[in-house]
Amino acid sequence: MRFFEDIEVGQRRELGSFTFTADGIKKFARQFDPQPFHLDEEEGRKSLFGGLAASGWHVGSVCMKLLVADGQRQAREAAARGEKVAIWGPSPGFRELRWIRPVLAGDVIHFASEVESLRTSDKRPEWGILQGRNTGTNQRGELAFSMLATAFVPRRNASP
Repeated sequence: MRFFEDIEVGQRRELGSFTFTADGIKKFARQFDPQPFHLDEEEGRKSLFGGLAASGWHVGSVCMKLLVADGQRQAREAAARGEKVAIWGPSPGFRELRWIRPVLAGDVIHFASEVESLRTSDKRPEWGILQGRNTGTNQRGELAFSMLATAFVPRRNASP
């Protein structure tokens, strides 16, 4: 992971893609969001979605998985170069969560994250605060998911 000083507004991270299968959609739904249009193809076809639809929470969870995996990859690469690895802090939350269009069985969603703002923390000067727009775009290039996430990012040389 990068330190606060190494990040610029507008930087974009391509996080990877994920295929939402009917089996995966149903498995997630059975455990976390057991609504008929997430559990059954026919119910999905009869719904506003027009097909078996992934839960929005499923889409958001995949985004989080890919964000973490990308951060771990960045940390491994920094360590391999002999650099100090930045350990990011927790997220104080997110805003503007939007499920813009349904993610249906068979859809491939490509996830990305772009830095929208950076500021130092007034209360914790050893930390910066990053806001990033996390998005998911389907195989047709249509935006399907978006949220504005906030994260604490360590500053390289700040004293607590």
